[in-house]
Amino acid sequence: MDKKLSTEAYKGVRDFYPEDMAIQSYIFNSWQKTAELFGFERYEASILEPADLYKSKGTANEEIVTEQTYSFIDRGEREVTLRPEMTPTVARMVAGRQRTLRFPLRWYSIPNLFRYERPQRGRLREHWQLNCDIFGADDYIADVEIISLACQILIDFGATPDMFEVKINNRSDMSTYYDSIGIKDVSKQTKITRLNDRFRKISSEEYLSELENILGDRQIAEVVQSKVSTSVNPVDNEVISGLKALGITNVKIDYSLARGFDYYTDTIFEIFDISGENNRSLLGGGRYSNLTSMFTDKKISGTGFGMGDVTMKDFLFTHKLIPSSIQNTTAKVVIIPTDEKLNLEATMVAQAIRKRGISVSTDIGTKKIGKKIAEAVDRGITYSIVVGTDEINSSKFTLKNLVLSTEIKGNIHDILTYLIANQ
Repeated sequence: MDKKLSTEAYKGVRDFYPEDMAIQSYIFNSWQKTAELFGFERYEASILEPADLYKSKGTANEEIVTEQTYSFIDRGEREVTLRPEMTPTVARMVAGRQRTLRFPLRWYSIPNLFRYERPQRGRLREHWQLNCDIFGADDYIADVEIISLACQILIDFGATPDMFEVKINNRSDMSTYYDSIGIKDVSKQTKITRLNDRFRKISSEEYLSELENILGDRQIAEVVQSKVSTSVNPVDNEVISGLKALGITNVKIDYSLARGFDYYTDTIFEIFDISGENNRSLLGGGRYSNLTSMFTDKKISGTGFGMGDVTMKDFLFTHKLIPSSIQNTTAKVVIIPTDEKLNLEATMVAQAIRKRGISVSTDIGTKKIGKKIAEAVDRGITYSIVVGTDEINSSKFTLKNLVLSTEIKGNIHDILTYLIANQ
């Protein structure tokens, strides 16, 4: 007997059954609504990119390039990568049409991304991510707007400010600080930044040991550790002042905040779930002033963030923010034939209702009518119409409200009039 294939999905990715897809669609639809409320326009691109895009000095993240990318040689002997993030792609697109685009741009996308890493809570090998970016605006207000958009997205899911906290740092300010204590070697500063990106994932002893290896000086390493370990309430900072003016006050400066990508140059931020059950970063981003320099001599600044669907879903479940009204069906009405011989007639009734823009499913299975109605209730369908010989001969039908246990009777015109009036 032939060995059967496994029904399990590839490790680190998900199958989306209808009930899962209902939640995914809810998240995507809310993302889209809030982004467009802020005037952002949607774009998209292929999941395939030349591998050189991620090996470039302007976008390099050593861990992602060497350990986490899904790369392969295509039939044309080109090295191709499944995109691990979206920012280099959008920078390529912006640079490609810089002469015809009208800046500043407000663009968003919900791309499918791939990274070969150890699957764990909030992190898989494949996920979707909301990316929002503003290009061509140098003023700090662009950073304020990007962060306020990120906060509003959470608010629009029903979150309250006491559920999350905004942490802010500045790459340029940290570089100035390193210079001031004698760490002027840019390569060492870059190594410290990458180590800081792991600050919350390793012990203080391990952090100090690795820092000493980078600097070759225990005393300076201790000074840096003391600085990085500091999280302070808002100080005189124009981005924080701008957020405060918009009513966003759950903000702190966190000197350990680094963001792993080399292209960030100034303001960086992350938003954290502060519940004990899901105490983790929900999203992150910042300002990148030189990313388009890989493609063009013209400097186009950008600021933006990415928010993953896995961490978003965990946040919503942790705080019980998934509406009970989300169901795994799009059908409003189910048509139930009393006998398999009437399946075609039932489908014709369904078709007449669909022509008026009302979603209808037809249960042409072999279960008993009572079981079919019970399953329709479980799926969240609002109405049922049973189609039997008497209904076909008289052209009179009964529309039953499965939620309220009420019903109306009439011909298809009467049924449609009622359904349209109660959409």
